[in-house]
Amino acid sequence: MTLSIRNQLPGTITAITPGEVMATVKLRLNGGQDLTAAITLEAVEDLGLAEGTAVKALVKATEISLATAPIDGLSIRNQLPGTITGIATGGAMASVKIAVEGGALTAAITRDATTDLALAPGAPVVALVKATEVALKTA
Repeated sequence: MTLSIRNQLPGTITAITPGEVMATVKLRLNGGQDLTAAITLEAVEDLGLAEGTAVKALVKATEISLATAPIDGLSIRNQLPGTITGIATGGAMASVKIAVEGGALTAAITRDATTDLALAPGAPVVALVKATEVALKTA
C-alpha cells in the first residue's frame, strides 16, 4: 500500500495501556527513541497489537511542530531530537527535512516560523508530535 504520509518510522511496541475507548501505545523506534500513540481500543484489537509487535508510526508532515530545544512542562508526549537536512520554502509554507536517529522526518510549517526560529540546514531541532496524531500500521 502506498501512502501520502511522508513520516513512517519503524519500531516495536513496548507497552499498551487500555482505557474504555482509547489506548496509549508506547513503542521503541528502531533509532532507540520512545514514541507514544493514542489510538482507539478498537484499533488495538483490529490490528492485533501486543508488546513486541513490529509497527510503523505514521505522522503527517502538517502534524509536526518544531522547537529549537527540548521543552519541559509540555503535554506533547513525543519530542524527537534531530538535525535539519534541508528546507524548501514557498510563499506561505516551508517543508523542513530532519534527520533523526534511525530515520528521517518532514515537517510542514509556516515560512514565518522558519525565519522566527532561524532554521537552517545543520541546525539542531526537536520534532514535537502529539500522541493523538500518531497512527500505527503493522509492519
